[in-house]
Amino acid sequence: MSTAIFPGSFDPLTNGHVDIIQQAAKIFDQIYVVIMTNTAKKYLFTEKERQSLAQDAVKEEKNVTVLLRPNSLTVDVAHDLQANVIIRGVRNNADFLYEQQIAEMNKEIAPDVSTVLFFTKPENSFVASSIVKEIANFNGDTKSFLPAKAAAAIRKKIGKEKDE
Repeated sequence: MSTAIFPGSFDPLTNGHVDIIQQAAKIFDQIYVVIMTNTAKKYLFTEKERQSLAQDAVKEEKNVTVLLRPNSLTVDVAHDLQANVIIRGVRNNADFLYEQQIAEMNKEIAPDVSTVLFFTKPENSFVASSIVKEIANFNGDTKSFLPAKAAAAIRKKIGKEKDE
């Protein structure tokens, strides 16, 4: 059985993330979408909210499970879940260089875990959670960038924050 993890902060999960998950779900027997912490980021959604939004977005993918592992090293999560592959998404050249660095670091730490890169569809090549949050912050429409539940949640969350 082939098992892979797709780690990320997913704040929130975008259509680009869903695209990568759907591609990977056709190749791997089991995929764990792992909600993790990036200490360089400030989060809009709580860990549980990010997990719920991700679960809703991938509910049709029967071989995909969404887990929380906020205070873990990615390769440790891979070992814990007996996954020998880390899935990463690439939108552009900058992503590729960044992901190459991460893959090499992970390979140094855990030589038994490989990284597989998936490229997003062109219509998702510019979608980033940080940009989507900025659009929402100024009352822009995020529906074409996010799964439906995430688009509604970001509108509600940012609307609340603006009122406070």
